Amino acid sequence: MLAREWNSRAEVVLIQHTQYNSTVLKNPPVRVIVAPRSSSMRRPALPPSLCCATFCPSSARAFFSPPLHFSSPPLPLRTPQASLAAARLTHFASHLPTSTPAMSSPAKECDYLVIGIGSGGIASGRRAAKHGAKVIAVESARYGGTCVNVGCVPKKVTWNAAAIAETFRDARSYGFQLGEPPALDWPYFKHKRDAYVKRLNGIYENNLNKDGIEHLRGRAKFVAADEVHIALHDGGTQRVRAKHILIATGGRPKLPDIPGADLCITSDGFFDLEKQPKSIATSGAGYIGVEMSGMLHALGTKTHFFIRGHKLLRSFDPMVQDAVTKEYERQGVHLYKGSQITKVEDIGNGLKRVTYQETESKRESTVEVEEVLFATGRVPEIEDLAIKDLGIKLNDKNHIVTDDFQNTSIPNIYAIGDVCDRGFELTPVAIAAGRRLSDRLFNSQTNAKLDYTNIPSVVFAHPEIGSVGLTEPEARKQFGDQAIKIYKAEFTAMYYARMEPEHKGPTAYKIVCAGEEEKVVGLHILGQGSSEILQGFGVAIKMGATKKDFDNCVVSLNPLFCRACARKDLATIAAGRRAWRLMYIAPAG
Repeated sequence: MLAREWNSRAEVVLIQHTQYNSTVLKNPPVRVIVAPRSSSMRRPALPPSLCCATFCPSSARAFFSPPLHFSSPPLPLRTPQASLAAARLTHFASHLPTSTPAMSSPAKECDYLVIGIGSGGIASGRRAAKHGAKVIAVESARYGGTCVNVGCVPKKVTWNAAAIAETFRDARSYGFQLGEPPALDWPYFKHKRDAYVKRLNGIYENNLNKDGIEHLRGRAKFVAADEVHIALHDGGTQRVRAKHILIATGGRPKLPDIPGADLCITSDGFFDLEKQPKSIATSGAGYIGVEMSGMLHALGTKTHFFIRGHKLLRSFDPMVQDAVTKEYERQGVHLYKGSQITKVEDIGNGLKRVTYQETESKRESTVEVEEVLFATGRVPEIEDLAIKDLGIKLNDKNHIVTDDFQNTSIPNIYAIGDVCDRGFELTPVAIAAGRRLSDRLFNSQTNAKLDYTNIPSVVFAHPEIGSVGLTEPEARKQFGDQAIKIYKAEFTAMYYARMEPEHKGPTAYKIVCAGEEEKVVGLHILGQGSSEILQGFGVAIKMGATKKDFDNCVVSLNPLFCRACARKDLATIAAGRRAWRLMYIAPAG
């Protein structure tokens, strides 16, 4: 039985639940309102003088402000409506904790509030703290954000495992008698991967502590341009007022609106799989879909890969699109071009029936798999922030609109990373933007900002892909056909020399040059080691390197690449490649 005893200032007890409509107990001076809970779990706006309790059955938690004290017996209730409400309250009370409820704390104040402790948020917060700012950070999930928990880090660990599996298969061509390639112990692998991620979570927290940054676990919501309300994970609420507020909440993957979507997983769910699926249907021609499909196939999962168009990585240079699409088909990935999944059904025995439709003919077919994974886009994580009510400008995809300095449409509120509209959903970009923002705000570097041009990116496909600058079509559109010169080569790398033709992977390089001085405005590479090769050449292109600079490169990160790019026609590129091979082999002789 829930009994109520409170001070004379308390006027209203509000209990929220999805199933009940409003009921008012007409027993002055006490009014009890039972109101529906919104899907966003936000409270209705109430005057500060009102006493409010919010009940969430899913977490068996109540929040009270000012504090309420429960005792018995209950106050007498004399009306039918009151009796009904009392019965409901009694049911609710059985779920409530018996300890003293958590209370709202006095508002905290700081120079810099960071909402989202991902890579960008923590980088900006730590830089601000080093400049002497008082920083508070809040996070609703695990520290480290997408990259550490369900992105770059566990993805690269899985890609490493897939690359090792490929090496076992390639080893036969080098004379190793291995029999059948070793099988992956998925539960052991997942356990070790999860442990590594957990250790990184702890490192993030320790770094915050080292820099004197107070960090709160909870869900933030704007109540004013300089103040947020945080629903704390351990109960209670906390208000924080700040001179500057950074939104770095990132994004999340989305599922399509199709029948059976609840039976599918996203890239987040991929890292929760407790066992390796024997078969899977994947959808999405972007880099996440390409990476996931490539890893699963390399690890031995029968992979059915659905794409709406006819090429993978449609935002990349055409050379990359053509090469990676052809290579995935050569490797044995079941690639369904011009098709999209329209329905998923659970047919028992651990299987799902996937219905897909060819976009041109509208013909439907089915395939049966153990798992279905969608990598068809991401959305910014903004719903619970109430920024629309605040008036922050958003674009048509609900990303926060920012200027070159990461300012939003409201002074002293900023946004970086996947949640903003800058167009680069890459961890290093968020880190760099966050640090420069703090340099500007707290270290008098008034012009500090991230230059978003010529940002390198890598796709951990099979093989790796690297890209920086403009694609060939983009360069022709920007500078005109007459101003553009293209240098490219496609060949077989030395690694594959001992293998049968059907087992040889591709290598392809292209440089895009503009103007009479042949300034390098784009570089696109595909093949082994592309991620590391791109590191050095990305710096050169950022510094304004020309074709002549490439020609004059005597000592390079990769002689094969440099010699290939330094020649002006494919015949001499091939000659340069042979010369490099001889130079490479000679020392061993």
